[in-house]
Amino acid sequence: MSKVIIETKQLVKSYTIGDMEVRALKGVNLQIQEGEFVAIMGASGSGKSTFMNIIGCLDKPTSGEYLLDGVLTSKLDKNQYAEIRNHKIGFVFQGFNLLSRTTALENVELPLMYDRHRRISDPKQKAVEVLQRVGLGDRMDHVPNQLSGGQQQRVAIARALVNEPSLILADEPTGNLDSHTSIDVFGLFQKLNSEGITIVLVTHERDYANFAKRIVELRDGKIIRDQMIERPLIAEEEMKKLVKLEVEYEA
Repeated sequence: MSKVIIETKQLVKSYTIGDMEVRALKGVNLQIQEGEFVAIMGASGSGKSTFMNIIGCLDKPTSGEYLLDGVLTSKLDKNQYAEIRNHKIGFVFQGFNLLSRTTALENVELPLMYDRHRRISDPKQKAVEVLQRVGLGDRMDHVPNQLSGGQQQRVAIARALVNEPSLILADEPTGNLDSHTSIDVFGLFQKLNSEGITIVLVTHERDYANFAKRIVELRDGKIIRDQMIERPLIAEEEMKKLVKLEVEYEA
């Protein structure tokens, strides 16, 4: 039986704006098993970004509980909170967040500089391995402006993998990419998921959510849909369809 890697119990997050209290999350209960590929969907203001910030240990709930890999996060002090975030979670952002004057290899190696426990004995070799894993073995010495958008996102994914996290969180990872490149990135996520990595991503595009195996949809701070996808889109097949359509259009 798979282990529960994410569990929220009656998760509430409130913000005070002037004299008003705004509840971004209203008692969210969710379990995500190890090895799942889950898409979190919702319109602007639905609470999906707030939810991702909490499960990414970037913010804390107002009330309720969040367990990450069996650890009750509300019991952690500031240093423990940072440590569990750095060791258990890999982040992938829409804007890549790469250092512009730093090579792909150095960008990927950077998180290991904050590993006080030296879990990775050879940081440079580990960075080389994950870049090869995402198909960038021949681009290690390139800086971001020498890479395409898709290659930059692959560097960001490699950086998320380098600490050997239990979980990859991706926030609109293809928001700045064209259709070809987006499908290519989802193909990489599907490959990593097939290797056993748990992936949770936020997307507002339903077509891209269908590359996942499960869709959780939020509205007004509550889950309104939690559904397994019987036949997820396969990136390789969708790329072939896209190319065929383009050829027919040009003809």
